[in-house]
Amino acid sequence: MAPHNDAPSPSGSFTAGFNRIPFRPVGSSSLMAGHESPLSSSYSTTSEASDLHMTRPLVPGVYVPTMCFFEEGSEDVDTDTIARHAVRLARAGVTGLATQGSNGEAVHLTHAERQLVTSTTRKALNDSGFSHMPIIVGCGSQSTRETIQYCREAWEAGGDYALVLPPSYYASLFAPASETIIEYFTAVADASPIPIIIYNFPGAVGGLDLSSDIIVQLAEHHNIVGVKLTCGNTGKLNRVAAATRKMSKTHDPKNPEFLVLAGSADFSIQALVAGGHGILAGLANIAPKACTRTIELFNQGKHAEAQEMQEIVAQGDWTAIQGGVVGVKSGLQSWLGYGGYARSPLPKPTAAQEKKWKEGYRDLIMLEKSL
Repeated sequence: MAPHNDAPSPSGSFTAGFNRIPFRPVGSSSLMAGHESPLSSSYSTTSEASDLHMTRPLVPGVYVPTMCFFEEGSEDVDTDTIARHAVRLARAGVTGLATQGSNGEAVHLTHAERQLVTSTTRKALNDSGFSHMPIIVGCGSQSTRETIQYCREAWEAGGDYALVLPPSYYASLFAPASETIIEYFTAVADASPIPIIIYNFPGAVGGLDLSSDIIVQLAEHHNIVGVKLTCGNTGKLNRVAAATRKMSKTHDPKNPEFLVLAGSADFSIQALVAGGHGILAGLANIAPKACTRTIELFNQGKHAEAQEMQEIVAQGDWTAIQGGVVGVKSGLQSWLGYGGYARSPLPKPTAAQEKKWKEGYRDLIMLEKSL
């Protein structure tokens, strides 16, 4: 599927000058030491600069796009629950976390709230002995300029990598042959203080679906280091994984130069068969051990056991897909006693929905508790 309609429009150096956008140093952020945010509860977000920006490589495994939790009634960001949730996932053995994704309700947050969520997550991990764990931060926006701003704010807050969706609102006016998309990602990667992970999620961007050719071309940029494929196209995943592996100067399967991740847990082992390196999947908010163990079994050559576990994971993921962020939070609340509700205008689930989603996760939760 073509990334966009090849509607004629002027092309040119619209990306020029973005490196001149003012960049505030870390010390100027109101989220750093000595400043308490008015946005939420009592959890401190103070962190030493040396802990924020240590090297945290991307390695194969399970990455979790974490939820953003809100206080009941006020809908203020609930940093206490954000911190506890991050530590729970880390202790379950996941490889890394991602803030400001679809499950993190990034579109419901202000710039300051986004920084608050990321800095809270970073401090919670550091304070609990997981300072090595990387944090990926969703940074996509409709303009090149704001996307770069999000990347810089992510770095200030302790993020290690930026997950970037392509812009889509004016897709009908984009230059042909994906020129606008290539210019966008190139400009962002040139200006970002942290490496970029391409986020291919057609459902979130009006059907815009990046081809394997475009992704491979972008992978040549030194500051573009991975891709999340929520399109579910394992053929595309295979082409990207194979091409980027061949492009690598020194291929190390334990530390790939370009990380290729499936965007959903329901095709975890399919992605591994196709040469992928793991998943960045929302279901791991509910069942991090099951998601991790499925991949471990496959990598250990225990394919029958991995397939059996994948069946349970895939069924649980179908419940998550149907309910979206509302259903995942409902599942957390039903089975783990926390989660609450999404921010308005997303609706609260009905009693019938809560019951349906709880049952939909039952087998997965039983598996998770057994691990």
